[in-house]
Amino acid sequence: MKKYQEHPRHGAMRQHGEAHNREHQLWSRRDFLSATGILGAGSMLLGNIGLKAFQPTPLMASLANGANDRILVLIRLDGGNDGLNTIIERGNSHYYNLRPTIGIQENNLWALSQEYGMPLATNALQPLWDNGMMKVLFNVGYPDPNYSHFRSYDIVASASDSEVVVNTGWMGRFLDNEYAAFLETPPTVPPALQIGVQTDLVFRAESANMALAVSSPQEFYQIAQTGQLYDTALLGNTPRELELAYVRQTANAAFRYAETIKEAYSRGKNQVNYPTNNYLAEQLAIVAKLIKGNLGTKVYMVHIGGFDTHAEQLDFHLNLLRNLSEAVKSFYDDLGAGSNQDLPKNVLGMTFSEFGRTIYENASLGTDHGWGTPMMLFGGEIGNGFVGQYQDLSSPDPFGDPQFSVDFRDVYSTILQDWMGNDPALVNFVLGQQHPTINGLVPAIVPTLGDNDKCALLGHNPAPDDINAIEIKYAMMQNGPVRLQILDTAGHLLRTLVNEYRDRGAYTFRFRPADWYLSPGQYQYRLQSGGQIFQRGIKL
Repeated sequence: MKKYQEHPRHGAMRQHGEAHNREHQLWSRRDFLSATGILGAGSMLLGNIGLKAFQPTPLMASLANGANDRILVLIRLDGGNDGLNTIIERGNSHYYNLRPTIGIQENNLWALSQEYGMPLATNALQPLWDNGMMKVLFNVGYPDPNYSHFRSYDIVASASDSEVVVNTGWMGRFLDNEYAAFLETPPTVPPALQIGVQTDLVFRAESANMALAVSSPQEFYQIAQTGQLYDTALLGNTPRELELAYVRQTANAAFRYAETIKEAYSRGKNQVNYPTNNYLAEQLAIVAKLIKGNLGTKVYMVHIGGFDTHAEQLDFHLNLLRNLSEAVKSFYDDLGAGSNQDLPKNVLGMTFSEFGRTIYENASLGTDHGWGTPMMLFGGEIGNGFVGQYQDLSSPDPFGDPQFSVDFRDVYSTILQDWMGNDPALVNFVLGQQHPTINGLVPAIVPTLGDNDKCALLGHNPAPDDINAIEIKYAMMQNGPVRLQILDTAGHLLRTLVNEYRDRGAYTFRFRPADWYLSPGQYQYRLQSGGQIFQRGIKL
């Protein structure tokens, strides 16, 4: 195993002074530029907090409105979570020798099993564990780790190897593959919804950031209640006010998802009291309302910061874990309240962080940037238990941490394939290489083969009453813009037959090639709708 001095470690520790401060400045500066740069279509900077959501892909859509209507909630622990003080190996003398001051004592633990426990501050999670709704993955990481917040998070967000820079995110590539016409004919439900100042690399695709960025629950409430971001009614007719009205109207028009969000938010109801003064709970309460209001999205992302615990860690970290635990418990209680008792089994929560912490405490009674960190999964019918190997603390290396036991991309692969029901070929494409799935991590489902049953392009046939005409049939799953075009066999655009906004429903376009000055031969026809492209061959 490589030692710390063989890694670019300078700046990872608080004792490195100005180098460490520069590392954090880089992180903050990059976040600011990402947010203010408005990298994605419809992305906007508004305030100061963080939540995301995604529209179903075709394979995910094949599960919608049925028994396998599964949802994923990603929970980012920002700053590098200390795994050894999150999941504790009970009675391990090496742990207490390495952490004489900040180690969690046995009388402050609740038992996951005879071998492992969690701090009493997290006891809100005990009912989830006891009811088979929580799993723990030990020591999750990647080979040759990087200890910079900025670079390590980019690795985790892009699913790249440590030495490879990839400028797109794993979810961004996934959504881009399913919404190839995102810029031309965008869906009316956001492929990604983000509340936070940072337009996250997780959702970045080649052509656009798939996340709509709204930066605070307060701004989200305004959208959900009014259907727009900026008020234009009170502006006058001065040149400055007219210019401001134009800018605001443009911003409101770009926020094309407002009506869908407003309707879902008004339908959904929170049925439990979430903890107060809990930033994560406030985000999860919004997610619960959107899920219960049938927004139609299948993946959400929330975050909680503060895990960069270089000094005075003990009480501060325990408070973070308490906020996490109480927020997650309230969220699942809310999902299952009233007539929604089966809903929690279809919602999978997953924590992740850019890296872990050192196995030993430092002179400031904290921990520095380290290697592996645990992931926790939550949800109905996933069972409980442990995956991977706990860190071996028996022979500590003074320069390095025990090697990771679970590659984070194996977790992504399992989620994409087993939970979301995607084909392995698509999963390998999204992750850039083949990664194994983890057997039994989540209940596996088999996706519907193909997507003709949900596909917008249904096909074509000769018109029954005109031998010179062809009927091209398509269906709109939701209101939105649609384009129907004719291309040659090389894919060059020849004619645009339909280019307009249409309501949800089934349509037939009567196509007479002679009317469009097209000679007999082989062609293709293409439908663009809801951010997706569907294409077939046709002989005229």
